[in-house]
Amino acid sequence: MEKGLCVALAGNPNTGKSTVFNALTGLKQHTGNWSGKTVGTARGRCLLEGKEAQIVDLPGIYSLFSDSAEERYAKGFLLSGQADVVLVVLDAGSLERNLPLALQTAWLHPRVVLCLNLVDEARKQGICVSRERLEAMTGLPVVETVAREGKGLEELKASLCRRAESLSFFYEKTGEDGGEPALDYLRESLPEGAEGRLPREIFCRQVLEGSAEFYEEMMAQGKEPAEILEWMYLSEGAGTLLEDDVEVWRRKQAAWFLEEAERIAGQVCRRETVSGGDLTHRLDRLLLQSPLGFVWMGLLLALVFWITVAGANLPSSWLMSGFQTLGGWLRQGLEGLGTPLWLEGLLMDGMYLTLSWVVAVMLPPMAIFFPLFTLLEDLGLLPRIAFLLDGFFQRAGAHGKQALTLCMGFGCNAAGVTACRIIESPRERLIAILTNVFVPCNGRFPTIILLCSIFLSAGLPFLGGAAVCAVVVFSVTVTLAVSFFLSRTLLKGTPSAFVLELPPYRRPQIRQVLLRSLLDRTIFVLGRAVTVALPAGAFLWVCANVSLGDATLLGLLADFLDPLGSLMGLSGVILAAFLLGMPANEIVLPILFMVYSQTGMLTEAGTAQAGALLAANGWTWATALCAVIFSLNHFPCATTLWTIRKETGSSFWMAVAFCLPTLVGMLLCMAVHGGCVLFSLVF
Repeated sequence: MEKGLCVALAGNPNTGKSTVFNALTGLKQHTGNWSGKTVGTARGRCLLEGKEAQIVDLPGIYSLFSDSAEERYAKGFLLSGQADVVLVVLDAGSLERNLPLALQTAWLHPRVVLCLNLVDEARKQGICVSRERLEAMTGLPVVETVAREGKGLEELKASLCRRAESLSFFYEKTGEDGGEPALDYLRESLPEGAEGRLPREIFCRQVLEGSAEFYEEMMAQGKEPAEILEWMYLSEGAGTLLEDDVEVWRRKQAAWFLEEAERIAGQVCRRETVSGGDLTHRLDRLLLQSPLGFVWMGLLLALVFWITVAGANLPSSWLMSGFQTLGGWLRQGLEGLGTPLWLEGLLMDGMYLTLSWVVAVMLPPMAIFFPLFTLLEDLGLLPRIAFLLDGFFQRAGAHGKQALTLCMGFGCNAAGVTACRIIESPRERLIAILTNVFVPCNGRFPTIILLCSIFLSAGLPFLGGAAVCAVVVFSVTVTLAVSFFLSRTLLKGTPSAFVLELPPYRRPQIRQVLLRSLLDRTIFVLGRAVTVALPAGAFLWVCANVSLGDATLLGLLADFLDPLGSLMGLSGVILAAFLLGMPANEIVLPILFMVYSQTGMLTEAGTAQAGALLAANGWTWATALCAVIFSLNHFPCATTLWTIRKETGSSFWMAVAFCLPTLVGMLLCMAVHGGCVLFSLVF
């Protein structure tokens, strides 16, 4: 089987680019509904007429002429010459907005195919696109698809194969950018073979443009600095032949692509009247442009959390019962082998029971919550929640895109921190990074849900769901408050504006939702937790069983932290559990249960038994409330801290990310505990 073809997928967010990728490769990749959902690339393989091809899904971007991290990455990849063909995915209902990137890509790469996707949704909106006219005006092959249903994919594969054998430029077809004399000069002056893997025509354009991505890519390909300096010298000479300087020429280029896209879209698109109007626009007028917006958002989140709370208890009990039975068999096996007591304790009372608690207590809420959360994405509701929150972030002095990174933080704070790359302003990006840890991630959600269902629900699942929803609203409020504080102290500045693109409402693909949420989120997060839980369980067992004097190491740590814990309405044991749970937030409660069992091992108990164990050790609703508050506002996990260090390139900001939420959490807990004592609410 012939091998080696490389196809790059490019396109704006919300065009179905990742869905096209999934349909071509068969992988169930996470499809994003807004900019920044994918930072970097996803890769897969498929057969194109008997040839094995690598498909590279580039980040969703709007232009190759701006300066965001995603756009620099995409442009650098196209300049690297790795892609034999570039497939640009267009939304048939938003052609004017999508075409500038397609034209820029065709200016940069010799082999481009246009995928006119979502034609079914466009027709529902009364938009008809003439494929033949679009091909004639761009000089590029166009294939209509409905990737979610697999329509047009075979024709698309055939078009990619044909395109890999051809060579043509959109730029040559138009030739209207005013740079021809300068390009002619470079064609004659640049040494033969200097272009390497790039076609010479594109190489000359990039030398004239002189972008940082181009020179970085040339250095990566092994070009000598002296050779690059020679190109820069020739570029200066070519620049004198332009009507304007190079920077003005670049701006005119970008503007010309916009104008050309508008002209083409105006001639190839025809809008017809749709009976009853467009459903998306009618629903958005109702849900986003009226006071109902925040009502439906609150009710929707409350419903999601209620279903999570009500549905997690029984599976949790089943899992713990299964682990009890399996643990008994394993323990008998170890005893039969004559295993020393200390080793049996390390393996069973430390590692195995920690693993049992992580899986039994954390898996059911995640397995319910993440499919529901993914369903909101697929329906198009999650971006609208971000839209409703946008105004608050603007008033807090932060960037509106922080609403998007906040939503990602609910899944994983480390992923939310990485997603902050979509914010162009360094100041606003740093605010988003430092405050992303204030929203509960998937590691903290099970702890919050468990405490709310035991202490704050009065035995009623609906009240438990309402309590969790209130916790989420509180976390967003704290995020806004801290963003406001940072934007007026450490990170002063003027907030910038942005446009938030909302996808249409779509019928969810239930099978993909389940696979995506279970594989991409639940199993992935659980795997990470299990990886951390095993060595952490061993370490915790050692701390709980190794003594210095009359106290264990864990007891000494708890005694040291007890005065601070008492001020916060908690205890030294609880603070020690949070501190030792730094590798993974999922193991905070299991550590507590191990200490409370007074056996140096985790207690084998379900949700009901967990409540009884906590109550027997002095927990009240006020203790649970302070624990939930501190769970929301404390140092992030080790993975998130390391991600912050990598994203900011600074140990100082990593230290701020550790100290800031911890200080906020301590002050909030002290205030709540003080209020309870003042009004005699602790009993």
